Amino acid sequence: MILDKLENADWYFGCVPGFQQFMKFFNDNDLEELPACKIKLDGQDLIVNVCDQAAKDEKDCKLEAHKDYIDIQIPLTTSETMLWSSLEDCQNVIKEYDEGKDVEFYGDKPAARFSVPRGYFAVFFPTDAHAAGIASSTFRKIIVKAKVE
Repeated sequence: MILDKLENADWYFGCVPGFQQFMKFFNDNDLEELPACKIKLDGQDLIVNVCDQAAKDEKDCKLEAHKDYIDIQIPLTTSETMLWSSLEDCQNVIKEYDEGKDVEFYGDKPAARFSVPRGYFAVFFPTDAHAAGIASSTFRKIIVKAKVE
């Protein structure tokens, strides 16, 4: 997992597939002004989801993990709380892996809880179980799905 400021994104271009291509798109567009949508920057290999997300309460969040995609999550309009655990430590599968949706859900307690402010990003690899969307009101965020190389 990575948590850092967007201004430091270039430090991670070598280890996060598609991140450099996404950041060019991000810097060339005002994603707060776009309607909520899904944009394929590189076919199924790099997908940008512009989301207006309803706030979630932490007690309603379940850890999830992906096998085929890395998640890059960027809150645009407010801070967002996220949860994390090493996938290796997750033992309580509550919804088996769905290959079509590339997701499996866990009932384990998270190892960490942290805030991701505006201007920051979080990257979750296939070794990371995570939950996001914890906020006090509806907010706009970007979720980038980068195919694992």
